[in-house]
Amino acid sequence: MLDLVGKGFAHTCNGATRRELLQAGTLGAIGLSLPDLLAAEEKGLKEKDDDRACIMIFNLGGPSQMDTFDMKPNAPAEVRGPFKPISTKGDFQVSEIFPRHAEIADKFSVVRSCFHTGAAVHDAGWQMMQTGRLFTGGVLTPHAGAVTSYLRGRKTDLPPHVVLPEKMGRGGGNLPNGQSGGFLGKVHDPFELSADPSKPDFKVPDLLPPKTLGQARLDRRRKMRDIVDDSVRDFDSSEDAKILNDNFQAAFRMMTSKQAREAFDLTKEPKKVRERYGMNRFGQCCLLARRLVEAGVRFVTINTFLTVFGEVTWDIHGSAPFTSI
Repeated sequence: MLDLVGKGFAHTCNGATRRELLQAGTLGAIGLSLPDLLAAEEKGLKEKDDDRACIMIFNLGGPSQMDTFDMKPNAPAEVRGPFKPISTKGDFQVSEIFPRHAEIADKFSVVRSCFHTGAAVHDAGWQMMQTGRLFTGGVLTPHAGAVTSYLRGRKTDLPPHVVLPEKMGRGGGNLPNGQSGGFLGKVHDPFELSADPSKPDFKVPDLLPPKTLGQARLDRRRKMRDIVDDSVRDFDSSEDAKILNDNFQAAFRMMTSKQAREAFDLTKEPKKVRERYGMNRFGQCCLLARRLVEAGVRFVTINTFLTVFGEVTWDIHGSAPFTSI
């Protein structure tokens, strides 16, 4: 859901804003170093647009490496995984339960060097994997999609960063999960779908206006807001007002955009295509992510699950129905 309020600025002890420090500390999350950025700016490339986009599929919890990419077949029986390794088109092996991964293994990489020294809770890992930093000293590092939003901006009427189907919930540590604009401010928070695209009555709440709300009524509401703004000029000159206005304009553009309506309309996809993706929440989120990227969204994050509690997820910990394994 769009958050239309909130101030997102803080200063370090030397007077620099944390927004400025982004260029020195978090560009690596999207493949840019500070020299890369400076070189791009010098050549006038920062403002040059392109068609590159990113879809991040984020598994809440963690698939066991023993079952997936590190079966340890030569280890003792009490150590090695239960499945056999199979050859791939890449230079590594995967579990026998991943035959389709094996067919395209030359198109992806397996990173085996990830680790962190934070607390042994889900939230710490989520922060690290999505922002490149552990949150310390009250500093909330922005999600990679928020960095993309800040550096590249909006390309169409659609937001630059979308989370499907919504932000993840608690992870057990009651810490921030890393799916926000962080110190870049709420203006770079992702747009949340907040709906299940696999449902027959799927609609995007808080995005598209009801059919009974026509353009004339939208225009009247906009004029009324302008009148209110004129009566509080001191507020209008504040940073809060700028953020509020930017978010209002973004929301208004989306509500009145044919492009936005069509991008979120999965009924335009052939039935066979929808079924191939899977007629479930995750499968339809993947299909919707593809449509959003094609329509101009720069970064889409898909949460495979919304919580690690009360449902079967990647994070089983011996919970039912896996207690006998």
